[in-house]
Amino acid sequence: MDILVELTDVTKRYGSSASQAALDGLSLRIAAGQVTAVMGPSGSGKSTLLNLVAGLDRPTRGTITVDGVQLNRLSETALARYRRQRVGLIFQFFNLLNNLTALDNVLIPAELAGVPRRQAMDRGRQLLEQLGIAHQARKYPAQLSGGERQRVAVARAIMNRPALLLADEPTGALDTHSGEQVMDLLADLNHAGQTILLVTHDPRIAQRYASSLVRLVDGQLADDAPSKVAVQ
Repeated sequence: MDILVELTDVTKRYGSSASQAALDGLSLRIAAGQVTAVMGPSGSGKSTLLNLVAGLDRPTRGTITVDGVQLNRLSETALARYRRQRVGLIFQFFNLLNNLTALDNVLIPAELAGVPRRQAMDRGRQLLEQLGIAHQARKYPAQLSGGERQRVAVARAIMNRPALLLADEPTGALDTHSGEQVMDLLADLNHAGQTILLVTHDPRIAQRYASSLVRLVDGQLADDAPSKVAVQ
């Protein structure tokens, strides 16, 4: 089993006077090709974990390695390059730019990575077609349903073929039907080989879609190791 993400004794404190660490001595290994769900109560460290793995924040102590890259050793410039090339991010509230069309939103990561425009356009259109929203390519986010906006966000996240897809409550702003459609889409991506680290508050999502489960409480694993969950 190949390990894609490894955290070793990771602690994160926000401010020198913080009495409670957001993450406290966390060690965790995530296998390539799996959907790993992260659950826990509010303030347990779920979003902090995603931010650290995404290279959006740095640990106070410990090491984080993703796809063979030790994030602790990277400069800010190298971290930005890592985010462009190795991770894709999906957010609860989509985080689309309202003044750009669906297609132009999808193209942002490729443009930041310096991909030639024609090549990026071909890839973007292919993704929108694959996700069933090619007919919405020229529309703006305000003209799309919540489910369509999240599909655009998924296309943007996988534009540069990242090794790891990070999803922070991707169904939290959607109705039940749209949420199921988005999760089925993520499952299809996983079946094609995409590794996904998913934060969710919904145990039904973890039960149905995840192959392993991480439970956090007060910045620590609730159990000795990530547990397996049945995939329906």
